[in-house]
Amino acid sequence: MTRRSAWYLLGLTAAWLLTGPIAGAQPAQDLPLPRLYVLEGGVLVSDPGSYQLREDEVASTELSIAAYLIVHRNGVLIWDTLGIADEERIPEGTGAEQTIIRSDRQERHVTLGPPLLEQLAEIGYAPSDVTHLALSHFHWDHTANANAFADATWLVHPVERDSMFSGSAGGSARPATYDQLENSETILVTADEHDVFGDGTVILKAAPGHTPGHQVLYVNLPRTGGVVLSGDLYHYPEERSLHRMPVNEERGGATGPSRQAVEAFLERKQAELWIGHDLIAHRNLNKAPAYYD
Repeated sequence: MTRRSAWYLLGLTAAWLLTGPIAGAQPAQDLPLPRLYVLEGGVLVSDPGSYQLREDEVASTELSIAAYLIVHRNGVLIWDTLGIADEERIPEGTGAEQTIIRSDRQERHVTLGPPLLEQLAEIGYAPSDVTHLALSHFHWDHTANANAFADATWLVHPVERDSMFSGSAGGSARPATYDQLENSETILVTADEHDVFGDGTVILKAAPGHTPGHQVLYVNLPRTGGVVLSGDLYHYPEERSLHRMPVNEERGGATGPSRQAVEAFLERKQAELWIGHDLIAHRNLNKAPAYYD
């Protein structure tokens, strides 16, 4: 086990000891809704240079991988599904480093978090309990367990769905992790802001650029307030503070306008942005079975 993996495993244990008992302390029917669970996906080795950042400009070169479960009176939504499918995890398990080979044959190295379905089971949910699936976008580190939720209603922009199944998804995708969604009951999202449950508390907002149909998710929590889950609108928080982005998204792309639109949305909703790949911020969040409400 590497030193990084050892520290990561220690951090997971400490987080569970601090937050583990919270979710079971109150019957579900007595909880304020919606509520949001943060699911742990491990640590991804990354190069800030890919985002026009230097190593000395970022607080951490490594990135977190995250998914989220939103429980609402009218349904249960899972947002993203991590980077390593539960069925392909190496035997060493949590805290070990696993290599993923993308469609373009490039390798990516992930220090494993707990299995996704075990995290859901710990808070009392099976895949069959999830009524809605939404992905920020179709890249491999967001779709690994998507097929486990093929029976849920999938919310996706038409251009994103077309890219996923037309053979033009590109090297960052692993289509085998989401191919069963092609036959899922699907809501094709065409609005800039799509109200998932009809009461304004859970909204999909279009943010194209990183992929053609990239989107972010707004959740208005009764106690915590509004939060926006960023997908890959940003990877490093320093992209936001230093106004940097990948070169291929900078020149004539949609990412810049999408960032401006999301920043305006954040101000209008008085919401906080949670960058899913921001390792330091992600480590400071309460993880399932704890929750935010």
